[in-house]
Amino acid sequence: MNDWLERFETALKARDVDAAAALFAQDSYWRDLVAFTWNIKTVEGRDGVTDLLKACVDVDATGFRTTEPPTEADGVTEAWLEFETALGHCRGYLRLTDEGARTLLTTLEDLKGFEEPQRDRRPFGVRHGPVPGRRSWAQERAAEQAEIERQPYVVVVGGGQGGIALGARLRQFGVPALVLDRNDRAGDAWRNRYQTLTLHVPVWYDHLPYIPFPDSWPVFTAKDKLADWMEMYTRVMEIPYWTRSEVKSISYDDGWTVTVDRDGETVLLHPAHVVIATGMAGKPNVPSFPGADLFEGEQHHSSAHRGPEGYEGRKAVVIGSNNSAHDICAALVEHGADVTMVQRSATHVLKSETLMDLALGGLYSEEAVAAGITTERADTLFNSQPYRVMTELQRSAQEQIRERDAEFYARLEQAGFAHQWGDDGTGLVMMYLRRGSGYYIDVGASALILDGSIKLAHGQVARLTRDAVVLEDGTTLEADLVVYATGYGPMNGFVADLGGAEMAERVGRVWGIGSDTYRDPGPWEGEQRNMWKPTQQPGLWFHGGDMAQSRFFSRYLALQLKARFEGLPTPVYGLQEVHHPR
Repeated sequence: MNDWLERFETALKARDVDAAAALFAQDSYWRDLVAFTWNIKTVEGRDGVTDLLKACVDVDATGFRTTEPPTEADGVTEAWLEFETALGHCRGYLRLTDEGARTLLTTLEDLKGFEEPQRDRRPFGVRHGPVPGRRSWAQERAAEQAEIERQPYVVVVGGGQGGIALGARLRQFGVPALVLDRNDRAGDAWRNRYQTLTLHVPVWYDHLPYIPFPDSWPVFTAKDKLADWMEMYTRVMEIPYWTRSEVKSISYDDGWTVTVDRDGETVLLHPAHVVIATGMAGKPNVPSFPGADLFEGEQHHSSAHRGPEGYEGRKAVVIGSNNSAHDICAALVEHGADVTMVQRSATHVLKSETLMDLALGGLYSEEAVAAGITTERADTLFNSQPYRVMTELQRSAQEQIRERDAEFYARLEQAGFAHQWGDDGTGLVMMYLRRGSGYYIDVGASALILDGSIKLAHGQVARLTRDAVVLEDGTTLEADLVVYATGYGPMNGFVADLGGAEMAERVGRVWGIGSDTYRDPGPWEGEQRNMWKPTQQPGLWFHGGDMAQSRFFSRYLALQLKARFEGLPTPVYGLQEVHHPR
């Protein structure tokens, strides 16, 4: 391991790109998070390494060293690394075989001279001794907030977990940033959802940056509890945060004009950068079925569903079969409704405990914590696998899952549930990374399908009548309530609404990795399209994903924005190409 690092550093110092590339195996991957590329980029094979280094070797990477003893298993040696570039302190993770490097992860962790004020760099907090005209902490904070609001360098659109995590990072890095949320309170993005909503993955996966949940926090977090935590978090982390503030439009002309309706008052902001942090999806997909205007019952999208109360003894039809559909059906059954789920296509189901044990490699659990795998280490290990390798790992994991939960899947199919494993048998994790839909993490609703409490219907909806949903095969489902659990549109739909179709097409598709599978058209890109990195629209960025992605990638997006705020050179290697305007 040390020999490889010495040879790699020697080649970099000599600007000998060919010698550096020769240290990689033929089948190899280098994933860089901002350290070399000022981008989030994966290159493959020696040719890819050569191309990256020809563009990026002048970052002057030196001081490569392991930070703890390497481990070895099955012919692969693995080690945590540290190194420096001219501008920053970096980390890495290397997997080495006899042929050379199999995978290399390199990450920028902070900028020299602009390190986060933590531990021995933390602020003193008070000036001792007499200070004429001294202002209190609250007064200083109010003055600082007012200055940021007057002219933020970054405007973050969306105040859910993504916007809050990024706002905290930018605050710590000293970047004047303002988070805008159209809701009444921080956390309302969760608080206003249906009453029985909980996180489907456990607490170890869900921490926000800087402040982890207490050790007594429940394994699965209810949405109102999470909302309260987020509201507290914005105050404790001192995030400049506007509620009741809806962005009406954005326009760019060597800088941004952001038009905001702030509690009925029109406010114009002129930041250098705009971050769309509305999650990984866009606006709700509300289908327009013939006869919907004739339906005399209640109908709404799942995003507007507030809970099961009031539907006892009534007939509910939920159109869709992914996470929200299952949750809503289960809650309605618990409150005495007659519930039918309409499966328009097959859905992948994965037990929550199996997801943590196998699909995520057991990195997020109490056992992992006891073994010294902190959240930070788990995030880095998970993201050290490039998506091409992750695809193969997930295919192998699915085989274990099929065997482990074989009886469960057999019973689902016997109950008439249309189940799938993804286009190439890689299951939930890859479906999420490719299209963010098509699955259910089972936290209990499957049992209600198995015992018939949730009835199943299959096929496309043909029309609605006065009191029913009619499928294309003629099946008629009486209904007092129709819930459209039909998902969300693409994330750049917000850009089209706010900045116009031309801007949205300039950016192109958001999310997906180019796997050439359902809803993720090729060509292969190897990273999430347009997420957490520069786009073809100057000054426009996207941030979101699940709790872990929001936590992990917020650091690397914040560092890119910090470097620009401080006027540092940020030459971008491999700027996102636009293969799909929509």
